Amino acid sequence: MGMTGVEQARPRVAPFAVPEQRAGSASPSERSRGEHTHSEPPAPRVPVVRTSVRGQVLDALRAALLSGELVPGEVYSAPVLGERFGVSATPVREAMQLLAREGAVEVVPNRGFRVAERSARELAELAEVRALIEVPVVLRLARAVPVSRWASLRPAAEETVAAAVCGDVARYAEVDRAFHRAVLGLAGNEELVRVADDLRRRVVWSACDLAVDAGHHVLLLDALEAQDAPALQAVLNAHFHTP
Repeated sequence: MGMTGVEQARPRVAPFAVPEQRAGSASPSERSRGEHTHSEPPAPRVPVVRTSVRGQVLDALRAALLSGELVPGEVYSAPVLGERFGVSATPVREAMQLLAREGAVEVVPNRGFRVAERSARELAELAEVRALIEVPVVLRLARAVPVSRWASLRPAAEETVAAAVCGDVARYAEVDRAFHRAVLGLAGNEELVRVADDLRRRVVWSACDLAVDAGHHVLLLDALEAQDAPALQAVLNAHFHTP
């Protein structure tokens, strides 16, 4: 059966690698029975870290959304995306449900998921909400946090500048959130950090000037270290596009 034009627009993402069985290791049936052969040493008592397929798919989908490979307004089915990722439709569907709760996509019954299209008004409203949450906190931190603490955030700010220079939108989204989490984390309010982080996931970075946005991070730290209140307010206004 031929694919629709929408399905042909799916992102080109390399399939996930499936771990190979090492020579001499127990077969799957032996492992399922918990058998141990005398030819191999006892397993060390260390925590086992399991990779979440859904988590991998979620990261890949977020990167595709940020880069524009998943086109706003288009509908994508879980089975087709699953084929592209080399996984079943189930982890794709579960990841898309999470993205739907974040507002990145919307469910289209019996078809799949439509990538959200955000109007200029929606983006402005999102920036306003972010400003209402973050700006007062930063202004309070400016009065409460020792000046020396701000220097420790320089590497995080520089990471955003590097990502902006490379034009890596997915990477920029990640390091931008890390920088803002580091700043807001100084307030000691985990719920605040979580809410702000969720809001930043909804930013449409393709509509932003990454170099300017990253530059604001550097200017923010400059103002905080200099204890320059007017400069701090100015950079916060510019960063959140408030009048």
